[in-house]
Amino acid sequence: MFIPTSNRKLIYRALFKDGVLVAKKDFDAPRHSEVNVPNLQVIKAMQSLTSRGYVNTQFSWQYFYYQITDEGIAYLREYLNLPQDVVPSSYKKVARAVPRFGGRPEREGGFRRDNEGYRRRDDSRKEGASENFRPEFRGGFGRGRPQQQQQPSQQQQ
Repeated sequence: MFIPTSNRKLIYRALFKDGVLVAKKDFDAPRHSEVNVPNLQVIKAMQSLTSRGYVNTQFSWQYFYYQITDEGIAYLREYLNLPQDVVPSSYKKVARAVPRFGGRPEREGGFRRDNEGYRRRDDSRKEGASENFRPEFRGGFGRGRPQQQQQPSQQQQ
């Protein structure tokens, strides 16, 4: 499929910027949701990069998920004339905050500050059954019920 060079560069820039690209499987869509080019051109450009080994493709729930490979990064740097120090945002390391105590970060708002009265009960009021409650179990119902013995006069008939 013929894709204009300007559209191809827009697609490749969007892919290189994030390192990933998502396209809905809708070949008749007039525009892609992120790149201002027809959706079919995005899918076909990614299909071309996949066949060359520059992109990994995953398909799920009517969406194509494309992820750039290391070879794809090198190819797009050359194609888009980008310097070596520029990398996709999915390849950048995120600086995480160092926890203050131990290995766990401190909770926001402290521990159970918002539900201070939770499970507090008044000891003057007892809950449950009274002290003199003694349940009796006199056999069960259904299958747990003991078998009734039949009288001898009924067994002979």
